[in-house]
Amino acid sequence: MTSPPDVGLHGSGGGAEPGAPHAGPHGAGPSRSQGTGAADGTARGAAETAAPDRRAPNGGPASPEDAEDAETPEPPEEGETPRTRGTEPDPPGPADGAAPAQVDGATLPPAPAPGARGSDTPSTELREGAGIAGLSLPYQVVAALALSVFGLLACGQLAMVFLHVAPSNTLTKQHGEAFDDWIYPEFEQNWKLFAPNPLQQNVAVEARADVEGADGRRTTRWVNLSREDGEAIRGSLLPSHVHQNELRRAWDFYTGSHTEENRPNGLRGELSERYMRRIVMLRLSRQEYGGTIERVQIRSAVTAVGAPAWSDEKISTEPVYRALPWWNVTDDDLPEGSGQGQASAGAEGAE
Repeated sequence: MTSPPDVGLHGSGGGAEPGAPHAGPHGAGPSRSQGTGAADGTARGAAETAAPDRRAPNGGPASPEDAEDAETPEPPEEGETPRTRGTEPDPPGPADGAAPAQVDGATLPPAPAPGARGSDTPSTELREGAGIAGLSLPYQVVAALALSVFGLLACGQLAMVFLHVAPSNTLTKQHGEAFDDWIYPEFEQNWKLFAPNPLQQNVAVEARADVEGADGRRTTRWVNLSREDGEAIRGSLLPSHVHQNELRRAWDFYTGSHTEENRPNGLRGELSERYMRRIVMLRLSRQEYGGTIERVQIRSAVTAVGAPAWSDEKISTEPVYRALPWWNVTDDDLPEGSGQGQASAGAEGAE
C-alpha cells in the first residue's frame, strides 16, 4: 500500500521538516498557509507550555527555531489591543506633568515636594509645633527663666498657705508672724463654707450719729454700711478687697471678742472696739451732715436666708437687730485729713 503524501513536505526546500515555513515568492521570506495559521499557533502554544524554556546561557534563543518563533508575533485575540509580548505599560509620570529625569538610560523617580512626608527638608508646620524647642537660644533662656520664677512663686504660695492652716509646729512658733503677714489680708482662709453648718444668714452693719450743728443737736437716720460696700463691688471685674472684707471682718472681730452684754474679753475686745469706731467714722465723715459728729451708734441687722421654692421649710426672714451702746467720738477715732478733726482742733484753741 502506498501512503498518502504528507501535507507541508513540498515546497522550495523538499527536505524541510514538517511544520517548517515555506519560502514565499521571489524570496520574500517565509510564509505560512492561511488555512493552517490558527492550528499552528494553538500547537505552538501547547508546546511552549509543556516544554521547558530553552534559552542560551547568555539570554538568547537556544536554537534557530526558537529565534524564529520569537521574531514572529502571535495574532491578537478578538477585542484585544495589539501589544508586544513581555512588555508592561509605562508608569504614570509626575502629577505636575514634568518629565522624569533620565541618567544613562534609566528613569529616576521625581523628587518629593518640599514639606511632604519623607522629605529631609523640615517644613514650616513642624517648626511651628515644636514649642520652646523651636525658639532661638536667647528666647529659650528667657522662657526657661520665666517658667522657673512662676514655678517658685507657686510653690512658695502653697507652702505659706499650708503652714498657715497647719496645726501649731516648730516653724509656725518661730515664723508665725511672717506667715500671717503673707496671708493677710489678700489670701485669708475662711472655712465657714465647708463647716458642718454653713452660714445661712445675711448680716448688715448699720450706723447713725449725733450731729451738733447750728440748729442744735440732731440724730441722723441709720446708714446701711454693708449695702454701700455691696453696691461698690456689684458689676466690678476687679472689686476692692476693702469693700469686700474690711467691714465684715471688723464686725466678726468685735462679736468674737465681746460677750452678749457687749463687754470686752481682754485686750482683743478693746482693740476691736477702737477698730470698729475708726471704720464707722471713716464712712460717716463722707456724709454731709452740716455739723460735728459727737457720738456714734452701731447695730447689726441679721436676716435668715429664705428657703428655696421647692422646699416646705418655714423660715422667718424678719431682721433681728443687735444695737451697741453710744460711743463718744475722740480725736483718735477721726480719720486723717477730715474736716471734723480740724474743726475740733479750732474749737479747742478758741476755748
